[in-house]
Amino acid sequence: MTSPVGLHRVVEPAGVLPQAAWRVDNRPEIGPNEVRIRVERLNLDAASYRQLREKHGGDGEAVRTEVLSIVDGRGKMHNPVTGSGGMLIGVVEAVGVRSPLGLTPGDRVATLVSLTLTPLRLTDGLKSWDGNSEQVPAEGHAILFARSIVAKLPDDLPAALALAVLDVCGAPALTARVVQAGDTVAVLGGAGKSGSLALAAARRAGARRTVGIVPTEAEAQRLHAAGLADTVAIADARDPVKLAEAVTRALGKPADVTVVCVDVPGCEHGAILGTDDGGTVIFFSMATSFAAAALGAEGLAADVTMLVGNGYVPGHAEFALNLLRTEPGVRNLFDARLRAD
Repeated sequence: MTSPVGLHRVVEPAGVLPQAAWRVDNRPEIGPNEVRIRVERLNLDAASYRQLREKHGGDGEAVRTEVLSIVDGRGKMHNPVTGSGGMLIGVVEAVGVRSPLGLTPGDRVATLVSLTLTPLRLTDGLKSWDGNSEQVPAEGHAILFARSIVAKLPDDLPAALALAVLDVCGAPALTARVVQAGDTVAVLGGAGKSGSLALAAARRAGARRTVGIVPTEAEAQRLHAAGLADTVAIADARDPVKLAEAVTRALGKPADVTVVCVDVPGCEHGAILGTDDGGTVIFFSMATSFAAAALGAEGLAADVTMLVGNGYVPGHAEFALNLLRTEPGVRNLFDARLRAD
């Protein structure tokens, strides 16, 4: 019997779920509650891609070679340094007779579960990818379990654009759940994919004032032009004092809600310091350290609630796509990012 959470696909070590496994079984044959996807494109998560680029000094060929090595060695795209992966789009090839996912062969879909737990085999050597973008044209197959999350790709959006949005669709949905009318909200990394969606979601949730924190003047100009934040501030999110000062200066007080969408380590303390007592910090970055966040809050005597954005909120995919369709500023930032890639 095949496990609904994929336990039967774990190769090593025994007794763990696929996400925690070092290696999973990526054979193409499916069980009765599994689905096989013909892969068209991967989307590496930002933290993983940044780590690979920095490790190899921007050498795209070396990045491509390492991604192939990871997938070949682990049976999934699971960066051993960042612990993160990404997601993919493709076409349904085969559906087990007891799959509860409601898919049929030929459906174009995006997987909304991490590549760190998705059995994956690449068959083209990533020959169409130069290693210089988060999106990876690819051929191969992936396996979904009974408890996987998947969305059919919309007909009204280019596949690459839909993939970019769905990759971070948990961020705006959880932001909308947490932000209350009248809250002040700071979004670190406000000009990025998850950050721009989080700003739009906070405004729709009734935030009284929002600030988008970005690291450079160029990003500040882009976010200003998008009109998604009431104010934009430039600060290094890894500098706790300067970040907290920038947030307080922009909002008139520390934020009621701080959303961390920065894909570099070391942003935990600034986010906590810039959040008001009784406030909430949402960590969406895969570079977040639990120890740094927990011990940092304790050391600052910070009475804040800290949430890990787990990437899933019911209805998150359609919520994010709707923001893209109805918020020109969000669409413009995404389009510009894809052009740059």
